[in-house]
Amino acid sequence: MTLAPADGYDSFEILDPADAPAPLYGSGSLSDLLPSVAAGLGVAGFTSTLPVEPADRVCVFLVDGLGWELLLRHPEYAPFLSSLIGSSLGNTGRPLTAGFPATTATSLASVGTGLPPGLHGLVGYTVAVPGAGYLMNQLRWQPPTEPRVWQPYPTVFEQVHAAGVATCQVSSPLFSTTPLTRVALSGGSFLGRTTGEERMDLAARWLAEHDRALVYTYVSELDGAGHRFGVDSDDWRMMLNTVDRLARRLAEQLPPRSALYVTADHGMIDIAPEDRIDFDEDWELSAGVALLGGEGRARHVYAVPGAAADVHTVWSEVLGDRMWVATREQAIAAGWFGPSVDDRVYQRIGDVVAAARDDVAVIASRNEPGESTMIGLHGSMTPVEQHVPLLEVRG
Repeated sequence: MTLAPADGYDSFEILDPADAPAPLYGSGSLSDLLPSVAAGLGVAGFTSTLPVEPADRVCVFLVDGLGWELLLRHPEYAPFLSSLIGSSLGNTGRPLTAGFPATTATSLASVGTGLPPGLHGLVGYTVAVPGAGYLMNQLRWQPPTEPRVWQPYPTVFEQVHAAGVATCQVSSPLFSTTPLTRVALSGGSFLGRTTGEERMDLAARWLAEHDRALVYTYVSELDGAGHRFGVDSDDWRMMLNTVDRLARRLAEQLPPRSALYVTADHGMIDIAPEDRIDFDEDWELSAGVALLGGEGRARHVYAVPGAAADVHTVWSEVLGDRMWVATREQAIAAGWFGPSVDDRVYQRIGDVVAAARDDVAVIASRNEPGESTMIGLHGSMTPVEQHVPLLEVRG
């Protein structure tokens, strides 16, 4: 669709939501990882959809914010991880896709449940609670919502543990009892360790002590550095080097018959101040909007009753040359959230969903003061946000 020029403006082409590069659910996304691993462990009921070889002992090391393209840009700061690029995705040298939106809560749920967002239901950083008139932050789980009602499916960890595989999560003690851990990562034992070095050593020891094992471990500091300082900063690059040393430490301790997979939940992009549109100061974008959910690069827009069509029109006219702006039905039909969407999830998705193609973000300076000042952002379907590694080391 091409908009006719108004006074002082050139005509421009509105991006078609159907042309957005939807994640490769079912053949190359984060939600395919643990089911493929479980199949390789011989657990009944799972089928491998990724080109990964079976192993008796498997460790998944998820680095928050370690995007594929960011890793390719910095081989000097990540010499060990860079040496494994060719091993990614079954020695194809290709990345996985994170899923939409490319954000931590959504991706961790996709990893842990083996399901796309349209089924597990964590479809954004913040989403509307249907019929309640307010947003829920799915990373911090605020305001509180009953976890197993919000996300009722069992995790892959729970199913693998029930099948007799020694299963554990090695992460920060802060995450031991969070609702997100409960709905996305629970199953087997949770082993809390404060430092990255402790986590790597304990993960390797767990593998060595069990004939059949599945271990998940995680570090968050790279993501934090990107948000605070940007991915084009010395702070971020130094943290990447730290992550590289942790991955090497773990790999060097792998026992026989084991596999290590290093992956991530999303990449990240720095957005300049001049490329940020402030929803809280923009009367056009805010007209008819009851709630603004999601995050700067991937917005759920909830309209007041009867205004959804008008909100879609305005957002398309203002942002449609830089963001894929879809109605809820268009986003679902385009497969943004997976092949299908559960009925309980349908209204968590915005009446309008806006995903950035260009280097732009829709912030909310008054209602989201912390998020609005972050330098590095993520969430959309661009390669730098969406592509994540699946690096492999065999013991």
